[in-house]
Amino acid sequence: MASDWRRYARTLRRFWGTALAGQLEYQLNLLIELLAMAGNLAGSLFVLSLFYGNGSGGSGPGLGGWSWPEAQVVLGVYTLLDGVSSTLLRPNLSRIVTHVQEGTLDFVLLKPIDSQFWLSARTVSPAGLPEIAVGLALMLGAGLKVGARLDAATLALVAVLLLSSTLILYALWFLLATTSIWFVKTWNATEVLRAALAAGRYPITAYPAGLRTLFTLVLPVAFLTTVPAEAVLGRVSGPWALASLGVAAGFLLLSRAFWRFALRFYTSASS
Repeated sequence: MASDWRRYARTLRRFWGTALAGQLEYQLNLLIELLAMAGNLAGSLFVLSLFYGNGSGGSGPGLGGWSWPEAQVVLGVYTLLDGVSSTLLRPNLSRIVTHVQEGTLDFVLLKPIDSQFWLSARTVSPAGLPEIAVGLALMLGAGLKVGARLDAATLALVAVLLLSSTLILYALWFLLATTSIWFVKTWNATEVLRAALAAGRYPITAYPAGLRTLFTLVLPVAFLTTVPAEAVLGRVSGPWALASLGVAAGFLLLSRAFWRFALRFYTSASS
């Protein structure tokens, strides 16, 4: 078992080293991505400020009971996760459709390595790293504004819940990408999912009861951003934290089982 972990770690290091070397050859693209990230964040902050009267949160009503700095914590978590998507998820999972369309999935399945691992971690893009850094700074900075106690225990809990959020986000994208084995073109469904996940920019309590139920029990947006934000603010409850871990484990196992199920219906290009 330990040797398998070391083998996968070496493979991952080689994957990402090669990908970063190739990406860094096009530095202008990185600058464009950085400007786009700054524009998206500025737009998100502007839209959020509209709920707070003068834009500073001083006089406007709260959004779902969240003050302006507290809502910024949620936006910071969302920005961080969007950076993770740009760095790891989109560059890899968007190619599953291409592999199915062009028949190159055959070569992936023949490799002496787990196919889901290969498809999920083959490449990495540094374009999302600034977004991760900005999201982290916004999340922690806004938390300190409201007096959050960011001690070692709190930061450890936040890190665990952010990992859970990342796994949930990965599983959702992978489940959708896997359906390309039947439907090939899944771009429209991908855009619908991205639009739904954008609801995580705001606290879950800002939505009507029906949407809160949907974003908690069906599409777990609440566990993506609101629960980690609550942990930053030091007010997440034990059941919610455990539920986040359970949802992450459940979706991860579901993505694994669904991938194995889908491969039974995959017709290779050579057959």
